[in-house]
Amino acid sequence: MLQFTSPEMAVIRQNASQEIIEQIIQDNQVVLTSDTLVPPDARATWNLYYFCPTHGVRLSWDRDRPTEHVCPVDGEVLTGEPYDGAWWRWLNGLNSKACNDLGLLWHITQDRKYFEKVREILLGYAEYYPNYEEHGGIPYNGPGKANAQTLCEANCNIDFARGYDFVKEQLNTEEQLFIEQRLLREGAEFLMQHRADQLHNHEMKISATIGVIGLILGDRKFIDFAVSTPYGLKYQLEHGVKGEGLWFEGSIHYHYYALQALLNFEKMACKTRYSLQSVPNFHTMLAFPLKLLINTGDFPRLNDCIAGQEKLTHSHLFEFGYREFRDPLFASALQSIYQDKPRNNIDALLYGVDALPVAEPLMCESIHAEQSGVTIMHDREHDNMLLIKHSPYGGEHDHYDRLGMIITRNGKEILPDLGTTGYGAELHYGYYKNTVTHNTLAVNQKNQPPANPQVNTFVKEPSYTWLDTQTDWCGELPTVDSHTIVQWDLAAYKDVMFRRQILWLGDVAIEFNTAENPHHQQLDLVWHVRGQHSSLTEAQGCDNPLDGPLAIMTSCHEMPLKASIDLRYSIDGQTEFNQQLITDSSATLLLGYAPDNPATSDLAYTILRSQEAVLKVATVHNLTQNDEVRVSDIEWRSDVINLSLVRNGVAQSISINQETGVTLFG
Repeated sequence: MLQFTSPEMAVIRQNASQEIIEQIIQDNQVVLTSDTLVPPDARATWNLYYFCPTHGVRLSWDRDRPTEHVCPVDGEVLTGEPYDGAWWRWLNGLNSKACNDLGLLWHITQDRKYFEKVREILLGYAEYYPNYEEHGGIPYNGPGKANAQTLCEANCNIDFARGYDFVKEQLNTEEQLFIEQRLLREGAEFLMQHRADQLHNHEMKISATIGVIGLILGDRKFIDFAVSTPYGLKYQLEHGVKGEGLWFEGSIHYHYYALQALLNFEKMACKTRYSLQSVPNFHTMLAFPLKLLINTGDFPRLNDCIAGQEKLTHSHLFEFGYREFRDPLFASALQSIYQDKPRNNIDALLYGVDALPVAEPLMCESIHAEQSGVTIMHDREHDNMLLIKHSPYGGEHDHYDRLGMIITRNGKEILPDLGTTGYGAELHYGYYKNTVTHNTLAVNQKNQPPANPQVNTFVKEPSYTWLDTQTDWCGELPTVDSHTIVQWDLAAYKDVMFRRQILWLGDVAIEFNTAENPHHQQLDLVWHVRGQHSSLTEAQGCDNPLDGPLAIMTSCHEMPLKASIDLRYSIDGQTEFNQQLITDSSATLLLGYAPDNPATSDLAYTILRSQEAVLKVATVHNLTQNDEVRVSDIEWRSDVINLSLVRNGVAQSISINQETGVTLFG
């Protein structure tokens, strides 16, 4: 066995608790208690089709109901495609996972029934795999055989390979050759044919699987292809990790998804000459996103992040990472993961040190990562936070929301980034991935084209933080070495410039938004609040005037914006949240409600609309729990902004030199 030596497995067997054994059994209960079922043909499609089209939540999978698929929200039964094919993809995932899990369980318990189940599954897939027809059609993805995309093929095949490694020595020679030739080699050859020449988390997964199969079979051809060729693991590490350490796709979920692939290979290769730990970006990639944890205790849902993927649950990464590097940051990550549950899991058993050092859990910290394009401003006294996304364009898994914003108050996300849902659900491309469903600027309700924002000024002082960043669509679009599909409107944004400047005072955030709009397009500044409007007395009910993603907005009201207006929102579990909008431009406010994530509740949308050639809007976010906050006497010039800020009756004069920083008076 390649994964563990006999002495290592003896220690694992000795340390395996009954709780871990029972958890493995529970996780694989469906496979253990059912006859082994392997699809006889290429009927499996894509697991991300298995979502309710109405609520955007994952359907309830039932081993005994392959043609009936139930929404857990309202019990609706969905039938036919794409759900039937996705049901079989789910089964493939359970079968492959069981090979790895039950192979380990056999070594721990010496109970032969677990060996026999792994053997049945591997021989079943080896029987059919060479004759599975290529099929696909999944956006951005190559085809599959057992599944409908190359990524899914890699995810299943790596677990088949690890399961085979556990049971190989107990199989006879004929069975070994049958599985190696018809499943493992066939799978690796297929993956080699369809690994794309691009930077992408998929290519990390595909390469890792090819490399693991190569290590298990002792085949240099597979190992060299996986590790050393252009777009292999080493190339991805050297070119895909940008700036301070964020994976180029800009999604923290996909950062760790790519890293998971790397560690799947490294856990096998760490004792060989193929180890990649000496590549500088290996440790950087493992460490950097931990600095982006926000004060909800989660990662921000930047770009493609399905609800739930923002959680810090990565013991499979940090148990191994701490063992290899002994970095206190990884100990803190594990402390955060285990603060509400015991350290009694497979990852700690297989890859962890005997005892972790004393470490404090991770906390939200202010950070300005200019190259990665994330700035977090956190006030520890009030537990408020503001995040600005000014990252370079990241390709497929990016969202079209340059200079998008997240705000939390007292640890609660009130201006959220929604992330997304399953990619096969209508709400993914139809709603969550679009510009107008983010806290940023939209033009003609269309998606922003790719852009690489620039930071003009960043100043952090004990009493304030000042960030000045801008983006524009005035020249050639930036490109990325990754496959993309055009889902934006270049004509709408032609020659538009958007500048967002933030003055952060801890309990108050003031944003100064400037949009240059030479072709007088329809500009929409969007803020969505996790609450309800409670200040609609001056607004008139109206039909929804929007098309596109926000055509589903309900309870629409509109009103002209004259100089300044106060908006109030009721927030569940907190006092009212107040905003003040100030502009000298001709503008209209449109208010309404559209889905949160999951789409079982709504957000309150506030959209400021204007067709002015130059739009200037100041927005004051009152993050106090009770104090009255107002801004007046704004003098907004190209180099200086002067204003008066009143907090709970106390006036303060503020002068902002847009290049050097802020002066507070009074």
